[in-house]
Amino acid sequence: MKEKRKTTRLQEFNEITVSVVSGEHDLQQEKMSYNYSEDISVTGAKIRGSILLPVDTLVKIDFTLEALKKQITAIGKVKWIKVIIEDKFYQAGIEFVDTPDEAIQKIEDYISWKKENASLKPFRIIAKINEKE
Repeated sequence: MKEKRKTTRLQEFNEITVSVVSGEHDLQQEKMSYNYSEDISVTGAKIRGSILLPVDTLVKIDFTLEALKKQITAIGKVKWIKVIIEDKFYQAGIEFVDTPDEAIQKIEDYISWKKENASLKPFRIIAKINEKE
């Protein structure tokens, strides 16, 4: 199957807080029970939680990225939903829209940093072994 994604996704869980900005459905405009993102890219994220977010709902997501000390806020639109356990657990694909360039740059820098560190891990292990000898 051909990959449709425009950018590289970083597969990791990050804590998030989701608030509904607007939508056609009567969803409360307060923080919702979406606690984690499962992956992230500069164009979007996959999130999971306990509330069904209808497609085209506009949401604000506050990310707490694993190794970053600052919070990143992005605005996104729900592009797809997947029911994992009926009435209990859902996934949603979010496409970032109207997100400040600064936030997108922080996400891009974070992904690059994580990928660079992942590629260096074998060398770090060897260096630690050599230090002990």
